[in-house]
Amino acid sequence: MPDFSDGAQEAKRDVRAAVLARRRALTAPQRADAAGRVQAELVALVRRLRPLRMTAYVPVGSEPGGPDLPTVLHAALPPGGELLLPVLCDDLDLDWAAWSGPAGLVAAGRGMREPAGPRLGRAAVAGAQLVVLPALAVDRRGLRLGRGGGSYDRALARVPATALTVVPLHDGELVEALPAEPHDRPVRAVVTPADGLRTLDAAPGGVAGVAPHTSAGRIRGR
Repeated sequence: MPDFSDGAQEAKRDVRAAVLARRRALTAPQRADAAGRVQAELVALVRRLRPLRMTAYVPVGSEPGGPDLPTVLHAALPPGGELLLPVLCDDLDLDWAAWSGPAGLVAAGRGMREPAGPRLGRAAVAGAQLVVLPALAVDRRGLRLGRGGGSYDRALARVPATALTVVPLHDGELVEALPAEPHDRPVRAVVTPADGLRTLDAAPGGVAGVAPHTSAGRIRGR
């Protein structure tokens, strides 16, 4: 169980500031190289798991994965596979809409880009077999550090235990421990440019079809 320490909110603010400063310091070639490696790992994972529904997001700025991440992931889905992207609600919860291509994206709050299509409801994420979501850092227990709005913690509460939840990170953003609060929800795996796919302690017994601590390109069946 995570340790819920006093002063967690202030500690989180400090970690956020440090991570964002490191991300801003990355050069364009470094970002592009990291995005390519992360995309390759996620594409291999999608092709392995063949989800009928998955979720992702549009990375902005220095976020890992590159702005074309949804395009790349959608192309890797099996026939009939569906990719949903988040739509930020007024209360900072997340609704969902289907990916229809880059032309279907519109600018949204907090610098996000989101699909303009019909809203499918906040519970749509409950039907996903693979959930790719952002974070500034993740620790080895699977606890993630977001931007502070709690949007993805609420979404993760609706994700079934059978789904694989994966966070793309830059190298150095998988850490030993993060400050935690009771509402924080763990994820099951991360992808980094150097180490590829790594399952975490949030996935006791492992993740079906994914060998622990291995690249998605080398995963083995269970």
